[in-house]
Amino acid sequence: MKTSLIGMAALLLCPALSSCHHKDLIYESDLLPEIKVVFDWRNAPEANPESMALVLYDATTGKPMHFMFDNRNGGIIKVPYGQYNGLCINSDINDWAYISHDDDIDNFEVSTADATELAAFDIPASQLPAARDGESERMAETPSMLWSNRQDSIVLKAAVQSQTITMYPDEAICHYTVDVTDVENIQYVEGSNMDATISGMSGSYMHGRNKPSDTHVTMPFVLSVSGADTLHSEFLTFGESHDSAYSHKLTVYLYLKDGTKWYNTYDVTDQVSQAPDPRHVHIVVSGLNIPKPMLSGGGFEPDVQDWNDVTVDINM
Repeated sequence: MKTSLIGMAALLLCPALSSCHHKDLIYESDLLPEIKVVFDWRNAPEANPESMALVLYDATTGKPMHFMFDNRNGGIIKVPYGQYNGLCINSDINDWAYISHDDDIDNFEVSTADATELAAFDIPASQLPAARDGESERMAETPSMLWSNRQDSIVLKAAVQSQTITMYPDEAICHYTVDVTDVENIQYVEGSNMDATISGMSGSYMHGRNKPSDTHVTMPFVLSVSGADTLHSEFLTFGESHDSAYSHKLTVYLYLKDGTKWYNTYDVTDQVSQAPDPRHVHIVVSGLNIPKPMLSGGGFEPDVQDWNDVTVDINM
């Protein structure tokens, strides 16, 4: 009898133990309300980011909460009720962007790495002639596409159901186009591409302030032969640095078929600073006369020989 009672008690306890063992745990996040996030692309209808990020900063403490979306449209997040300031940015930028101060909405900054060499002929940046203002600017890579938007005073109320946070991303980047026209002796240039740089560019973008930073860098880009006497390029920047002490110098680097290297510098400050649309800047310079090679034939072999300055009269 004693054995039977013990066995019966064990059978009765089993369901209870089993039930306790399999009961789902309740986490704090499970109790948070679900909020819908929508990225409205009316300001940039052709934008095609692969993913987006939203940072909500507590309006009182400034403490950030980060949310990621694997699409451009948005999704559902869980966040406490309260008041926030929000900042969104496309998050498919890991291959080129450096993000800093993302815990502070006003100082959220995106920059690029140092440019160690020029793209067309892999010439180390350290071997370039000092064509930058005061030789003090670092050489920085050009950025890729950025979209962002800031919304302040986002209020999530406990008494309101089905709340939505809507962000309106817009381009946070500048498109630059460069044309060098009336180029003489273009046939003496080695290959169909050549390197160039532009100084006085902003080194980063301040997303929370919606403007380029005051840091100044030189950015390299590639010019391509376009037609019989024109060089052309299109590239992206953060925009110009607003530090008035620095101008904008466009430098073209020429590698001739005899192995000699030449460069020419244009002051394009007015074209950049007075552009009708600072987000779409078109720079045009004219009158580059490429020296004739000293030797016929041969190939280009980059080395550390001195650069030669091309002296021309420039027509803007």
